[in-house]
Amino acid sequence: MNITVLGTGMMGYPMARRLCEAGHSVQVWNRTRAKAEGLAAFGASVHDTATAAVQGSEFVITMLEHGPVVEQLLFEHGVAGTMKPGTVLIDMSSIKPAEARAHAERLGGMGITHLDAPVSGGTLGAEAGTLAIMVGGKATTFERARPVFAALGRATLVGPSGSGQLAKLANQMIVGITIGAVAEALLLCEKGGADPAKVKEAITGGFADSRILQVHGQRMVERDFAPRGRMGVQLKDMRNALDTAAGLGFTAPITALLEQLYAEGVAHGLNDLDQSGLFVELAQRNGMK
Repeated sequence: MNITVLGTGMMGYPMARRLCEAGHSVQVWNRTRAKAEGLAAFGASVHDTATAAVQGSEFVITMLEHGPVVEQLLFEHGVAGTMKPGTVLIDMSSIKPAEARAHAERLGGMGITHLDAPVSGGTLGAEAGTLAIMVGGKATTFERARPVFAALGRATLVGPSGSGQLAKLANQMIVGITIGAVAEALLLCEKGGADPAKVKEAITGGFADSRILQVHGQRMVERDFAPRGRMGVQLKDMRNALDTAAGLGFTAPITALLEQLYAEGVAHGLNDLDQSGLFVELAQRNGMK
């Protein structure tokens, strides 16, 4: 298949590489070209402009920072107008459900079908092709896109347009809240004199065990906060969740509390740490290193 990937950052780059390795014809573009050039070694064609990259493609994947950037690229920079009718736009960025629905409607009027398909699994999942892919859109379009998703991970159609983004918000609510719980618990144990590494080992396999404990908890134990998913991005997702909840008349007090904690961490200079860097914010509050 002829597939274009727009946005080859921390997630988009390994995803594009996997599509190349699966035998697809892959076109790539990134705002900073240097971040895409390495993909040429895997067989991708690197383009200077997004409009050049999408010409003739059957599928166009966007993996961009947020909804307004997706909208600008599609509708202000001419990408949607360049795509041929019948193209499938797969937006794998994490944006608001309302934005995804609006994009789907506008693209539909241009003869382009749309899937919102955000992912979970981080850079490790992108590199291994084990991403959890939450898809919103029409079932017929989802079936067309299955060979694309197969190279990237496990895709599940969860409902109509915008539903994939709702599922991603649910995912990020659980991730953000659980990171806070793990950080607070490990810091409490450390403050009381227990070895947090041994505490993590002791509760592994019990009801408190989780992938967050194993992955992010280990980063906390090792004080390894090199960014895989940044604090600022986690904050954006929590705010999108609260905005969506407000639009539905739904109260989300736990998410609101964690949004405040991430916001304060970002305000204290932790924006570019891994999302597990919430541990640093909580440690500083308690006078701990």
